[in-house]
Amino acid sequence: MALVTSGSGAGQVIAEVAMNGGADPNATTVRATVVQASTIFHDTPATLDKAERLVAEAAGYGSQLVVFPEAFIGGYPRGSTFGFGISISIINPKDKGKEAFRRYHAAAIDVPGPEVSRLAAMAGKYKVFLVMGVIEREGYTLYCSVLFFDPLGRYLGKHRKLMPTALERIIWGFGDGSTIPVYDTPLGKIGALICWENKMPLLRTALYGKGIEIYCAPTADSRPVWQASMTHIALEGGCFVLSANQFCRRKDYPPPPEYEFAGLGEEPSADTVVCPGGSVIISPSGEVLAGPNYEGEALITADLDLGEIVRAKFDFDVVGHYSRPEVLSLVVNDQPHLPVSFTSAAEKTPAAKSDSDATKSY
Repeated sequence: MALVTSGSGAGQVIAEVAMNGGADPNATTVRATVVQASTIFHDTPATLDKAERLVAEAAGYGSQLVVFPEAFIGGYPRGSTFGFGISISIINPKDKGKEAFRRYHAAAIDVPGPEVSRLAAMAGKYKVFLVMGVIEREGYTLYCSVLFFDPLGRYLGKHRKLMPTALERIIWGFGDGSTIPVYDTPLGKIGALICWENKMPLLRTALYGKGIEIYCAPTADSRPVWQASMTHIALEGGCFVLSANQFCRRKDYPPPPEYEFAGLGEEPSADTVVCPGGSVIISPSGEVLAGPNYEGEALITADLDLGEIVRAKFDFDVVGHYSRPEVLSLVVNDQPHLPVSFTSAAEKTPAAKSDSDATKSY
């Protein structure tokens, strides 16, 4: 794995409050790594093994924070239409697409669940804050989510993608305002938005309102214009922006006919790059500290001078001295929205109590 460095070297489980993550609270510099690597598609155990190797390598470079791409666990279904490439008529059977969804559903993970426990153990073993893009399975609905872990091996909570893009809406559910966390850690206040929801000004403002300082942006967008969005967010929010994307070749996905790429005219060759990455780390002043990398799988690492946040806010504090709340303000509905709720006050069953206790253990 290449190291690219800077020129200068189920609901929320743990509340969004300060926590002892094992880092020096007086430190003014944080070493952060964004991972640019591919999922092993349809093989979640192997992907977890790969994730651990990458976390270990990043920790070996002294990284305190490691950020993975969107949907690293479970996979981003690049090129797949799930049977909806020609028609979206429900009268026309989409048996092939339904089987593709069954395989994709099988590769997703439950939160909490054994894979979450393993990720928590990784963070604890290598003493890092870990931000991991996953495909979350809740019953038969999938969500594109980001999970947060601390160096004590604790699962902190999650962010569910609020607004899937284009064909993503066929396979992923929608998050709500109850999973937009920002965690106050010894490294700084950490949160995340996923891919194009970073283009939603009000959603970004919700994170700014929570004081985000290290803004993680796992993505699947490798276009050069993505860099402009990341630079704008860094300047707008006065925060560090860490954007992690996968670097994938066709051979990282199952071969045809099990998995077929659409929209490319013809089936790409095994070595064709289907996602060139573009992972990057940007300072609050808009300076590119590391990346963007379009060359291959890499660990993209930079030292974040936390003093840069204060210096940037002197010029522009979007929810502070540069706001006009008497003219413009934002109200965020941060309550969970459930399709079914029960008003009964009956006692929980023993099984329900056990589920609740299991949730609290993470």
